[in-house]
Amino acid sequence: MDRGHTGLLPRTPRLEDESYLAFMESYRNHAIRGMFPHIAQLAGAAEASGGSADEQAYVRTWKRMMRSQQQLTWQKLQDSFHADAAHYEAELKAAEVARPGRLHYDPAFVTPKYASLDIHLQPGGYVGDPLAGYVFHHGTKVFYQGENDQDQLHQQVVDFVRAPEDGKVQRVLDLGCSIGQCTTALKQRFPDAEVTGLDVGLPMVRYAHKRAVDLGIDVHFRQGLAEDTQLPSGQYDVILAYILFHEVPERLFRTIIGEVHRLLRPGGTFTVVDAPNDTALGAGNRLWLKFDARYNCEPYSPAFVASDLAGMLEAAGLRVASRGPTPTFLSCTTAVKDARGG
Repeated sequence: MDRGHTGLLPRTPRLEDESYLAFMESYRNHAIRGMFPHIAQLAGAAEASGGSADEQAYVRTWKRMMRSQQQLTWQKLQDSFHADAAHYEAELKAAEVARPGRLHYDPAFVTPKYASLDIHLQPGGYVGDPLAGYVFHHGTKVFYQGENDQDQLHQQVVDFVRAPEDGKVQRVLDLGCSIGQCTTALKQRFPDAEVTGLDVGLPMVRYAHKRAVDLGIDVHFRQGLAEDTQLPSGQYDVILAYILFHEVPERLFRTIIGEVHRLLRPGGTFTVVDAPNDTALGAGNRLWLKFDARYNCEPYSPAFVASDLAGMLEAAGLRVASRGPTPTFLSCTTAVKDARGG
């Protein structure tokens, strides 16, 4: 059950699980690296002739493979961890005892309906399974195709974060922190700052806290809403939102950005790393976006991709300082709160 770590990544409860995930990782790699380039070509050719590739046999096979891989991966992990749920619950409680005052949540917190979806088909999503953090960590090892086993993609995201021009970084917020991989990386980048990760999913922040305790990294985690954080105004030097916006409804985009403006101190920076909405998507990526929304429980993503993030930031009083692609499919936007408090 406790089989140690491979670097930062805890090993799965059983060797069988590890072997299963290795197979699923190769399965996903084949679907994405082997099949998708052909899918993109088919989609482009179909559009050029005024048609659609959606119902072509090869495309339908790819969709089935992508969906099945997600479903089977999550189910295997959920079954494995829940076979000894009491042990993992004890781990979470032990971490809370070991580092009191670092995990903050209200038992009366009400999760909004929009956040209760089985995002990426994870059963129970981020809020409905008490062991969702464990399941998510290993499931996203497969999702990231083995390229984030040591948090390297999260480290890369944090490298994109811009500090304020005056160099003062005392408080940092990771908005929509999930299991805290960016949160701990932010603490390593800004070691003298108080770093907080906030997420709607209590199972996620409990696991994030346990993980940070295991790593010996002193950060805070809080259950809360990005649109209503209940945090003090004007106190944050740096705020990061990594893949947050495409997982919330369109009606909350401006509310969240307004909340960020409230939280930032004059001169503070806001970094958004998320699905691109500053460039035209190719036919293949549009097909994938449609697939994700319909078959992979990402219903909010198309609205974010179609939105004007830069315009919303500027309208809220946040000056867009830079926009551009990351080495992955995602895009990075950095905005700054006017030094006068704007």
